[in-house]
Amino acid sequence: MPVTATTVTLNDGYQMPVLGLGTYWLRGKSCVEAVKTAIDAGYRHFDTAFLYHNEAEVGQAIRDKIYDGTIKREDVFVTTKLWHGSHEPSQVRKAFDTSLANLQLDYVDLYLMHSPIGGTLGAQGETILNEVDYLDTWRAMEKLLTTGRVRSLGVSNFNSEQLTRVIENGTTKPVTNQVECHVRLNQKRLIKFCKDRDIVITAYSPLVRPGAGLAPSGADSLTPKHPFDDTRVITIANHYRKTPAQVLLRYLIDIGTVPIPKSGNPERIRQNLDIFDFALTPEEVLTLDGLQTGERLEKWDPAAAHPFYPFNAEF
Repeated sequence: MPVTATTVTLNDGYQMPVLGLGTYWLRGKSCVEAVKTAIDAGYRHFDTAFLYHNEAEVGQAIRDKIYDGTIKREDVFVTTKLWHGSHEPSQVRKAFDTSLANLQLDYVDLYLMHSPIGGTLGAQGETILNEVDYLDTWRAMEKLLTTGRVRSLGVSNFNSEQLTRVIENGTTKPVTNQVECHVRLNQKRLIKFCKDRDIVITAYSPLVRPGAGLAPSGADSLTPKHPFDDTRVITIANHYRKTPAQVLLRYLIDIGTVPIPKSGNPERIRQNLDIFDFALTPEEVLTLDGLQTGERLEKWDPAAAHPFYPFNAEF
């Protein structure tokens, strides 16, 4: 039977499922099939972006499943994002219209500013960063709410200082801040900061990208580089008869985030959703807190000198 994720109420009253399917790097037919598989498994939350070049495929899969009667449009929560090449206020409406046309849906549930950093494409296709104030971009995004074609607004890759500036100077509070968040970078300070302001943390790269390192600094050669191989994770997984991935996703839900794991593998898509029949104890959460290293997969080094670079702040 399909599994159903619980939901969290956003600060504007809409409901968002507490686990979704990330689609970064899913392209073409494999993306369509992954989203369809996820819908059949019970997923009702889908995350895409203009950057991912797959809005059309995500939209096609959703429309096909509406057409065959599996779901209704109101059953699914769809997120897409404004890329940094459209931060100029005059560009925001056109960028949103393009994304909605790609999706071929009547509305988007959540529209995010993908980054606080703006940029343009140079003559050779290279990215040239600019210093468009993300507050001006945010104000232009707020105007989209009057169209009825986007329900909620949020941000991505913002630090606490940048969020504070948006909250204090905008007229609409972001409903979520989508950031890299996993057991190696658990973002607990940012989670608390956002929770105190009724903002949800959405966790991208929640499984530390299988194959990635991020072992603790100074660790010896016997220390597992990936949390899947850590004995603490394996012990908890064996206790609940779950996979390490399921334990790590449950951890993120239990510390108050909404993880969006990406997968094109049907079995793993189904496994990643099958985490609502158990919860970690406070002691188990504390044990997994011990895997924190503070290291990032995404560092954006070429933008490190930009005044809006988000990762120089304490959190």
